This record gives sequence, C-alpha cells and structure tokens, in this order.
Amino acid sequence: MLAKENRLRLKNDFKRVFEKGKFCGDKFLAIKVFPNSSDVSRFGFIVSKKVSKKAVVRNKVKRRLRESVRLRLKDGLIKGGFDAIILTRPEIADKKFVEIDEVVDKLLRKAGVLK
Repeated sequence: MLAKENRLRLKNDFKRVFEKGKFCGDKFLAIKVFPNSSDVSRFGFIVSKKVSKKAVVRNKVKRRLRESVRLRLKDGLIKGGFDAIILTRPEIADKKFVEIDEVVDKLLRKAGVLK
C-alpha cells in the first residue's frame, strides 16, 4: 500500500496538476507532473470506465500502478517535491505487472521524476 504521505487526494491538488502539469504519454499510460512545495512526492491514479466497466478490473489496474510506484519510493529512486497523476488508457486492462512496471519506469524517467 502506498504511504498516506505519498497519496494525492484533494480535488484542488488534482486540478492544479491537470491545469499546470507537464504531460508525458506512452502506449497505455500517461503521466502529468507538477512540482509541489514540499520535499515529498505524491501520486494519484485515474482509471476510467473506458478501461473496463468492471470495478474489479479497474481496481486491479490501480493496485498494480500503486505497487510499481511504491517500490520505487521504497528504493529511494523518486525525487521529492512532485505531484503526479498517472492516467490509464483502455489497453492496460490485459497487461501484466511486469509490462506496467516497465512503462511506469519509462514515464517517470521521461517526466524527470526519477533520480
């Protein structure tokens, strides 16, 4: 589970990242990143009904994304001071964790969040 301090939860925070954030996209994922004023990076995840109408599938995708980010935070690979929203595209529904993990790594590098 992603630590409470690393979760992006407030509506205003999501809005700020969407309006002012830098966008990077890939095959089945996209990320919006915006610097925050603290030294902790926070992440939000959006998995729409376009991915699957079944909540079970959407929740599974979110769990995989959170775990991928959590492992990088645990290893100290992510710089502090960023708010990021990871957005999904419908193709992600049938991907395995390894594939999702690789693309998350690629997007975080592209966005300049990794050390």
